[in-house]
Amino acid sequence: DAVRYVQIFENRGELMGCSNPHPHCQLWAVNHVPTIPARKQATQRLYYKTHGRDLLGDYLDVELTEGERIVSANEGWVALVPFWAVWPFEIMVVPRRYVAGLVDLSNDERASLTTIIADVTKRYDTLFDCEFPYSMGWHGQPSDGTSQDGWRLHAAYYPPLLRSATVRKFLVGYEMTAEPQRDLTAEEAAARLRTPLELDGGAPSGG
Repeated sequence: DAVRYVQIFENRGELMGCSNPHPHCQLWAVNHVPTIPARKQATQRLYYKTHGRDLLGDYLDVELTEGERIVSANEGWVALVPFWAVWPFEIMVVPRRYVAGLVDLSNDERASLTTIIADVTKRYDTLFDCEFPYSMGWHGQPSDGTSQDGWRLHAAYYPPLLRSATVRKFLVGYEMTAEPQRDLTAEEAAARLRTPLELDGGAPSGG
């Protein structure tokens, strides 16, 4: 069957099941659009049909204006803690320019992407002075033959650590049976991720 979706992801650290460290991502190509990308596809398509603009682009404008959930930014990319984040130090990385997939990036955007990924990783590792575990993945447009109007490329980082290198968040009880709860606000998480490198003369954050 034809490939309809390609998922690029990385598991980092034993806590995320990566018992054999390797310095690369994984890629799965499937003949359907999986549940999470399909939900994003429907939402972004509806927003574009209603407003004539892409949802993540409008959302990014709001975040850059408010500023308090921004972790880091450069000329091509913005890393932020989304207000709907479930994991304590969850981060979304979004391109400033509207692009639907990694293949659409310019050379300058590829270069600035490597910079912001390195910056996010360093901020994570500095937070609790450890190799910060996470699962991360890219969501680029599907190739299922339907309209992809409004789809903006983005990456998501899902790290489990909560209070220290040894204390993690668990999704159990109410969170498993009803709905997830936040242990700290998105604004607090972003501030804590901004601070270590700024004090150490690291990469600048903000718009």
